[in-house]
Amino acid sequence: MNFDYTQEQQQFADALRRWIEKDYGFEQRRATIHGELGTSEKAWRALAELGAMALALPASVGGFEGSAVDMLIVMEELGRGLVVEPCFSTAMGAEFLKLSGGHDARLEEVAAGRLKLACALGERQSRHDLFDIATTARAREGDYVLDGMKTVVTHGAQADHLIVSVRTSGAQRETSGISLFLLPTDTPGVSMREYRTIDGMRAADVELSNVRLPASLLLCSEGAGWEPLEAVTDYGIVLLCGEAVGAMDSLNAATLAYLKTRQQFGVPIGSFQVLQHRMVDMAIHLAQARAIATLAAAKLSAATDAQNRRRMASAAKARVGQALKFIAQQAVQLHGGMGLSDELPVSHYVKRLTVIELMLGDTDHHLARFAAQPAFFEDSALT
Repeated sequence: MNFDYTQEQQQFADALRRWIEKDYGFEQRRATIHGELGTSEKAWRALAELGAMALALPASVGGFEGSAVDMLIVMEELGRGLVVEPCFSTAMGAEFLKLSGGHDARLEEVAAGRLKLACALGERQSRHDLFDIATTARAREGDYVLDGMKTVVTHGAQADHLIVSVRTSGAQRETSGISLFLLPTDTPGVSMREYRTIDGMRAADVELSNVRLPASLLLCSEGAGWEPLEAVTDYGIVLLCGEAVGAMDSLNAATLAYLKTRQQFGVPIGSFQVLQHRMVDMAIHLAQARAIATLAAAKLSAATDAQNRRRMASAAKARVGQALKFIAQQAVQLHGGMGLSDELPVSHYVKRLTVIELMLGDTDHHLARFAAQPAFFEDSALT
């Protein structure tokens, strides 16, 4: 498989990288995450002008018809620059709207950078099982009334609308009976507790108390929300893998630069063979992570069937999870105590990678999910 970017993809990646290097340096990022909002409206507008939000949207709404591979490139550059704007959450939310259909006006707003989205899918008891839903929606006089609590909603307080998973029927851990709603954050009965996560991002716990929504905000047929929920989650997994690859790339580069400048016994420590071997291992982990993330994005772009989509998404998340743990730990060790200081970008990359490993299922979860797919046993029988 050819993993090289097309000329247009490389130009887009270069444009994003130039903007990050010029206008989104480390000190600007630190000022942003410690600010009141936790994000930068100026940076968000710049990303929208570059086309980051419109890339994967249909041409009919002002988008560029980009594929998952195109979005992978965007996320890699955002990961390389540790960008804290709500790009990931908005991209996932837009994918829900695309799948459900009938939301062209809102997608136009997303493409122009005028609408931010977030996905309220997790709950306190659910951990990585997004089908474990206690939040309910009851039909009442042609509307729906939502009650419950959604937790750790990335950029929930910065969003204009939330994609909320609820249970309209069935038992708490059944995949049937799940519905999805588009919830304006200013709806009466919606309250949030916002906080900063360890990686500098913002998240919120969202409480829904007697929230009344019209049936027009139901994103799919009532009770049929699990399939689109799983499909968009797999899409989000691939985007996270792209962000992790970008962060690991920067972490490797920073570590190599440090080994060339830090001296011990009168010579750069990078001249020590044992440390060279460790850098080679870090480079191998990065190359393998980039390859499997690109392969997973290509499979999603090819509209593969649900079983292969699950396999590739989980394989990518598991392998990238292994790689990011190794690279993050090696980077900290090779930097010594400085690798943990807030003043160096290294610690910020490590924190972001740590959170990415947990988002939408950790490494162990996706190893188990990959092994649970029927094709795993079929392939094993042939070897």
